Amino acid sequence: MVLIVLVGAVFVVRPGPVEGWLASEPAEVPTVAPTPDPTPTPVLAPAGVGGSAPSAGGVKAAIEPLTKAAALGGRVNVSVVDAASGDSLFEKNADLMTTPASTTKLLTAATVLAARGPAYRLVTRAVAGVAPGEVVLVGGGDPTLSVGADGQFPGAARLDKLAGQVKKALGGQAPTRVTIDTSLYSGPETAVGWDGDVIGGGQVARIQALMTNAGRVKPVHNEVGGDPRFADPAMAAGKAFAKQLGVPASAVKRGRAGAAAGELGKVESPPLVHVVDWMLQQSDNVIAEAMARQVALAGGQKASFEGAAAAMLAELDELGLTSDEANLYDASGLSRHNGISPKLLTDVLELAAGGTNPQVSSLFGGLPVAGWSGTLRTRFATPAPNQIGRGVVRAKTGSLTGVNAISGELMTRDGRLLVFAIMADATGESGAARQALDRIAATLVGCGCQ
Repeated sequence: MVLIVLVGAVFVVRPGPVEGWLASEPAEVPTVAPTPDPTPTPVLAPAGVGGSAPSAGGVKAAIEPLTKAAALGGRVNVSVVDAASGDSLFEKNADLMTTPASTTKLLTAATVLAARGPAYRLVTRAVAGVAPGEVVLVGGGDPTLSVGADGQFPGAARLDKLAGQVKKALGGQAPTRVTIDTSLYSGPETAVGWDGDVIGGGQVARIQALMTNAGRVKPVHNEVGGDPRFADPAMAAGKAFAKQLGVPASAVKRGRAGAAAGELGKVESPPLVHVVDWMLQQSDNVIAEAMARQVALAGGQKASFEGAAAAMLAELDELGLTSDEANLYDASGLSRHNGISPKLLTDVLELAAGGTNPQVSSLFGGLPVAGWSGTLRTRFATPAPNQIGRGVVRAKTGSLTGVNAISGELMTRDGRLLVFAIMADATGESGAARQALDRIAATLVGCGCQ
């Protein structure tokens, strides 16, 4: 397995946007144990700053010819940096904003971890409505919420447990109807620049503050072909909650919770660091958009596509990074209007590897491992020379029609940690383009490049 620079994270919890909004509590609020955290994945040993550093000339000689592969097309932009020294080892249009596809999620991960902290949890609440027996389900922006034990995400908050709390809090009063409150988010539910088939094809759902399993109809992740999504994820969640309460689906409506509504129960997501891990491993587009809205809320912006983009850029500035090298219309990378420079991606990775910001450093745990996990599980297989990257390259991939990118970290054969971003947005057939990208990363792994 690859070794990466990780430091002990300092968990900082900031109050959420709906904390303290309730003016009163019911006479008896049930005490329920929090949802247990999922078992963490194995921790990789930290990398030191040793190992022989490649030379810029050696790296150029090794990989520049590979950037000219026909499968990558005519626009290939690259940044390779020595993580220990910060020295640039290779640049090819490194400052040029390029269509990033899902490598956008590296910025999303860094900014939400910085803005909220790895220990932050997303809260879904049920409060009393105005009418007797009315229960208001208040979406807290948790895309990992599950209906029951059979959910998409390990350790997710569950609607069946929330329903149990509500029944206990209501005592002898039978629930009569369910109102869903999705007012945490504002603005359009789809982003500028999304292809017309991304929802129908199961790549993403409408972005709403209440949903289960990231909007999936079934809690299953398909690596090929996408996952069918509810046309109205919030209403689907409301109806699932109503079923748990014994309320007919016809008695579910939209509305707003009252400012003084008494809380009947709440459930909390696993810590944000786990949610970010799932976002990166599965390249989950819905989670990415939800995480960006948390950046917006933490920064006092509206929880919309526009507010999230502005907040992410502001957070990059706070981190000392160059936000001018990003132009964002969404946080998942589905928008073809996005632009990010390779240098900004390696700057983010260099910051995470340096250990000066432990919160951002925790993004490394979610990066897929070549030949092992996530979106890299089947990568670095062919041609045979690419196999040297298995278990050694950890990276976020990006893919749209005509766009292929990969950005992450790797260890050279001499034990030196490099961070890299290779972005091509005028490619041909995706399979060949991905192999060509993998070849560049694999060459860096096997090359001493002195």
